[in-house]
Amino acid sequence: MSAATTIARAWAVRRADGLCLGFTDHDMALEFEGIAFRPEAGLSAQALVQGLGLAVDNTEVQGVLSSDAITPGDLAAGRWDGAEVRLWEVDWRDVAQRRLLFRGALGEVVFAGGAYRAELRGLSEALNRPQGRVFHARCSAMLGDGQCRFDLSQAGYSAEAVVELVEEGGARLGLSGLDGHAAGWFEHGRAEFLDGPAAGLSGVVKIDRVTGELREVELWAAPGAAPRLGDRLRLGAGCDKQAGTCRGKFLNFLNFRGFPELPPEDWLLAPQVARGRR
Repeated sequence: MSAATTIARAWAVRRADGLCLGFTDHDMALEFEGIAFRPEAGLSAQALVQGLGLAVDNTEVQGVLSSDAITPGDLAAGRWDGAEVRLWEVDWRDVAQRRLLFRGALGEVVFAGGAYRAELRGLSEALNRPQGRVFHARCSAMLGDGQCRFDLSQAGYSAEAVVELVEEGGARLGLSGLDGHAAGWFEHGRAEFLDGPAAGLSGVVKIDRVTGELREVELWAAPGAAPRLGDRLRLGAGCDKQAGTCRGKFLNFLNFRGFPELPPEDWLLAPQVARGRR
């Protein structure tokens, strides 16, 4: 009887944009579930830590950039952050004989010296996020989500622009093609790059003002890849989550998820301060 094992490991990594790659530590390619698992990617994983109950499963995956589909630019831009990961043990003689060991997502990806390392976070990681509703004067919904219900595809609430000036790695942009929108209209809104090195990346608008013939837009953080002159991006109208903005700018006060009449915190302290002055 041979002592050689026929068990190999296979990983499938799917980015948010739909790109899916398969890797295996076997010396030949495997294929199942419509995914080709390639052996030349240089991917390996440490021991998988799994626990009962609601404990968070975790491990690390690391590899060498021998796959053309994984580039340092994409890693630096964050295109692989949060990608869905599945890990199987599979009999390479009969891939129908397999079991799913892990399902989760990539955490922070670190790249150095031609190799990358990423934390794998299990499905129970989502339970660490704060749950419930916050009672606050400002709206707790995100513009356009299931609670807000505002249709951002309505005319006037989004626009495409062309990059005419790039500063600070793309954090500050000079744009053309936004005539007809008042200054500040896109503040707190989303900027999504449509082509060029930053295609698919996005950011939140910090400042939106008109300077001469160009529209100056400053993002809270530069995209992972700097855009080029002539690239296009789409800007969405911004919401500061105030009741007046919801009512006047979006005509959506019926779905406002805040409590504008809620007294502020300093109102609760005011009686105590006045009593201390007597």
